[in-house]
Amino acid sequence: MSILQKNSLFAGKYTVLLFIKKSKNAETYRVRGSNNKLYFLKLFNTTQLNQANFDNNANLLAIELLKTIKHPNIVAYHDSGETVINNCKYLYLMEEFIVGETLLERLAHESIFTLYDIRHILSDVLKGLSYLHSLPNAIIHNEITPQNIMLDLAAETSVAKIIDFGYARTINQSQKEYKLPINSIQYVANECITKNIFLPQSDLYSVGVVMYQMLFGKLPWKINKIASETSNMETNFATSLLDQRQEPLLFPNIVGQIIDFDDSILNVLEQALQNDPEQRFKNAQLFLQALTNQKSTPWKEFVAPANTTVEENKLAGFAAIAGMQELKKKLQSDVIDMLRNPELYRLHQLALPNGMLLYGPPGCGKTFFAKKFAEETGYNFVDINPSDIASVYIHGTQEKIRKIFDNAKENAPTILNFNEISTMMPSRENISDGGHSHYAGETNEFLAQLDNIGNSGVFVIGSTNQPHLIDKAILRAGRLEKHFYIPPPDREARRAMFELYLKNRPITDTIDYERLAMLTENYVSGDIKLIVDETSRKTIKEHKEGKRKDTKITMDDLELIIKTIKSSISTDDLKKIEQIKAQMENIKQERPKIGFLN
Repeated sequence: MSILQKNSLFAGKYTVLLFIKKSKNAETYRVRGSNNKLYFLKLFNTTQLNQANFDNNANLLAIELLKTIKHPNIVAYHDSGETVINNCKYLYLMEEFIVGETLLERLAHESIFTLYDIRHILSDVLKGLSYLHSLPNAIIHNEITPQNIMLDLAAETSVAKIIDFGYARTINQSQKEYKLPINSIQYVANECITKNIFLPQSDLYSVGVVMYQMLFGKLPWKINKIASETSNMETNFATSLLDQRQEPLLFPNIVGQIIDFDDSILNVLEQALQNDPEQRFKNAQLFLQALTNQKSTPWKEFVAPANTTVEENKLAGFAAIAGMQELKKKLQSDVIDMLRNPELYRLHQLALPNGMLLYGPPGCGKTFFAKKFAEETGYNFVDINPSDIASVYIHGTQEKIRKIFDNAKENAPTILNFNEISTMMPSRENISDGGHSHYAGETNEFLAQLDNIGNSGVFVIGSTNQPHLIDKAILRAGRLEKHFYIPPPDREARRAMFELYLKNRPITDTIDYERLAMLTENYVSGDIKLIVDETSRKTIKEHKEGKRKDTKITMDDLELIIKTIKSSISTDDLKKIEQIKAQMENIKQERPKIGFLN
C-alpha cells in the first residue's frame, strides 16, 4: 500500500495523481503542482536510509547532486524538502515531469528494430554521462539500467534522459555501505562488485550492458536462478555473475533482424564490456564517437608528429574568439611572446614558463580558450580529463601522468590542458588517511613532471572552476604561476554568439544583435544557444498550430524567450567566483621575493 493517497494534497501545493513504483527506500508518484504543471515526486523514508545516502552535511545525496545538474539528457530538479507523515520523517524530491516511458517499458512491449534507434538513445545517455563525468567533482551515476533511462516523447524526436540518482556519488566520495539492489547488479562492472571501486568507466560498462540488451533482447550473461530463501542469495548471485563474465562474450546472429545492422557495432560493444576498466573507452565522449561512427582516437594520438612546423599547426587562434580583448592582450604579452620567441628570452637568461592556470565560472569557455591559445602559439594540443588519468591500480594514476608528460616531450612543442585540475590535484592539506591518501603521490608526481618542463617544449594549462581547492604547491612560482581569470562572455562576444547561432536559421530583418547582447549580461555560450534553439522550437510550434504564417524568428520571439531563460551562472555563483578571484590575486601579490637583499 502506498504512503500517499490519490487526490491528497502534499506539502500544501502538490496534488497526488498516481502512485508509480516503490523501491527499498523510496516511493515515486505523479503529482500536479499549484501552477498546474506535472512533476515526479520521490518520497524517501529516512528510516530506510543509511549513512552512505548522505553527504558530510547530512543532506541526502540524491537531492543535493541533482540540484547542481543542468543538462538536456538528465532529469531536471524542481523542488525538495522534508515532511512528517504518520509520525515518520520523510525527505522529498520533486523532478520535472517527463512525458514518455522508461527504456525498460519500451523493451517490454516493443523490440527495437533499427540500429539508428539504438544509437540515438545511447548517444543521449552518453551525452548526459559525459556532462556528469566532466563536472568539477565528477558524478558517477552508478545505476545506468533500462529502468533509469526515460524516453521523453513530448518532442518530435524522442530524447533519452537519465533519471534516479539514488546511488550516485561524486568520484571522491566514500563508497562504504554501498549496496545496489540485486536486480541492478547485472548492469554493474566487476570492479564495483569486487572492490567497491566506482569510476566513470564503470558507468560506461553499464551502458554497454544496456546496449547488448537492446541489440539481442537479453542480458549478456545467463545466471542460474538462486532461491530467495538462501541466506547468501546476493553473494551467490554476484559470484555466479563474475564467473560467467570470465567466459567469452557471445554475439547471437541478428543479421536481418535489425535494420541497417553493421558488424562494426559489435567492436564498440566488446570494448565497452571489457572486464578490465583500463581496456574500456577512456571517457563517454570516445564511446559516443565510436558509437556514431566518428573517428575515435586515444589521447596519445591527439598530438601531431614531432616534425610538424608552427605554420602547419597554425589555425584561427584568438581570431576565433570575439571580445575579451584585454585578456587576449595579457596572454599575448605574458606568455605567448615567450613561447614564440624562446631564444630571445634565453639570451636574457629568462626561463621559459612551465604553465598557467585558467579559472572562472563554469560554461565560460576555458577549454575553448586553451585550444585557441594552442593555435595562437602553434603548439600541438592534448586535452586531458579527470577520467583519463583515473586508475583502479595502486600508483596507476602516477604512471599515467608520467606517460602523458613523456609523450608530450616526444611530440613537442605540445600544450597539455588538464581540465578540472582541482579534481585531479586537490590540496594535500585536506587529505586524510581515510581513503584518499593516494592523491598525495599523484600530486607529487605531477609536481616532479612540471619542473623545468618548459625547456622541453611542453607548456601545461590547468583549467578549473574551483582554483581554491588546488594544491597550493602547483600554483607557486616555476609551476602554474600565471593565473588568468576567464569571465562570462562580454557584450562583444555575446553579440558574436547570437550572430553565429542565428546565421543559418530563417530570421526577419528585425534582429537587433546589440540589444540581444545587452539583454544577456552574464549569459554563457550554452545559455545563448539554448535561447536560440528554444526560439526556433517556439516558431515551429506556432506555425504548426496556425498561429503564424511562417517559422521566421523575430526580435520579439527572442526577447520573449530571454525572459524565460535565466543565466546558468547565478548571482551567488558570480559573487563566490569574484571572491575567489580576489584571493587568487592576493596570492600572487603576497608571494615572497627570492634573491639578494641590498
